[in-house]
Amino acid sequence: MKIPSIFLIFLLGLFTGCSDGLWSKKQGLTESDKAFEKLLIRQFIMAKPGDVIEIPEGTHYLSRSLTLNVDGVTIRGAGMDKSVLSFKHQIAGAEGLLVNASDFTMEDFAIEDSKGDAVKVNEAKNVIIRRIRTEWTNGPATKNGSYGLYPVQTENTLIEECVSIGASDAGIYVGQSKNVIVRKNHAEKNVAGIEVENTQGADVYDNVAINNTGGILVFNMPNLTLPGHSTRIYNNKVDANNHKNFGRKGTPVASIPAGSGIVINSNDKVEIFHNEITNNDTANIIVSSFYSTNYSEEAMDKSFDPYPEEIYIYGNHFEGGGASPDHLDMKAVKVALFGLNGRFPDILWDGYYNPEKVENGQMKLSDAICIDNGVAGIINLDAGNNFKNVTTDITPHQCHHNKLPPVQLAFLAGAG
Repeated sequence: MKIPSIFLIFLLGLFTGCSDGLWSKKQGLTESDKAFEKLLIRQFIMAKPGDVIEIPEGTHYLSRSLTLNVDGVTIRGAGMDKSVLSFKHQIAGAEGLLVNASDFTMEDFAIEDSKGDAVKVNEAKNVIIRRIRTEWTNGPATKNGSYGLYPVQTENTLIEECVSIGASDAGIYVGQSKNVIVRKNHAEKNVAGIEVENTQGADVYDNVAINNTGGILVFNMPNLTLPGHSTRIYNNKVDANNHKNFGRKGTPVASIPAGSGIVINSNDKVEIFHNEITNNDTANIIVSSFYSTNYSEEAMDKSFDPYPEEIYIYGNHFEGGGASPDHLDMKAVKVALFGLNGRFPDILWDGYYNPEKVENGQMKLSDAICIDNGVAGIINLDAGNNFKNVTTDITPHQCHHNKLPPVQLAFLAGAG
């Protein structure tokens, strides 16, 4: 429906305010800030396909979230350290920026200190998020927003050359999506650095994940619209993700042990290869089931598969790690098996598997965790059996899976 121009003027009056309205209640914004916010909100409301919304250099303080509902718009700044949208004084809205639109590009600016998620992109196709910085400048804290970059239920999404710092859930997250590339990003001091959840077809490569609680996560969770599978994690640097977990109690990420490099939970068809994975104190790679998260079994819908299957780990460089696991049960196992000065093998598996997919007492090879990674070892914690039969036997894991194809983003030449 086409909105009459006189009605648009009335709407702009509501959103951009009179002196006795919202603006008079603001705290911490200068008159210059108010004028910039008024102009920016007008641009978002009046945007048409093909428009470019420019974020000029400088730090611009906003009191309310921004929402874009028009396809084919670009939001562009002068650089992630030059054009900054600060929500330190935010009093309205659940996010910094909410996008409900397709064929959308955002690039070269920063969003700081949003009340909730910094950027949420919802139900969109053909999304480019490039050279965006999201940060909570007070440092890691549970009260920080959950997500830095948060595209959900999207199709054909590229996230590249971004920086995310301080999120209380995941710095860079993609959920319930199809065809995703996450590359050349830097995630630091988040609970989860990079997370791919319930997503089909994702390539995660050339990223740096350092000093998070967990570096790179590939999760499946129940009661969501899409079961995830087929993720490739390669050519990443995943180092010293030993930060204390500051996630909100009851959330899945709150169960991640500090010192987790790459974590696969309840997901299938995952390849981990040619990464540099170092100095993660619990384990450099963790493969686990839904049963090892904070969620109860009652929360699991009947169609949900809680077991990680068809995991293929090969050609990675491991160094350090495994010397100081975070959870008490794992500490006890480590001390019992390897002593105070020993360390876990590079790959840790909680040991949960589908009892209906067993041959000769082992997981079927078609569903197994396969390892072809030189001297790298694995420990099976047998967590479902109260750690009674912990083993480091790698024999059941000396196998191979067919390699996954690269993700192709047809809308963006050269993205695959």
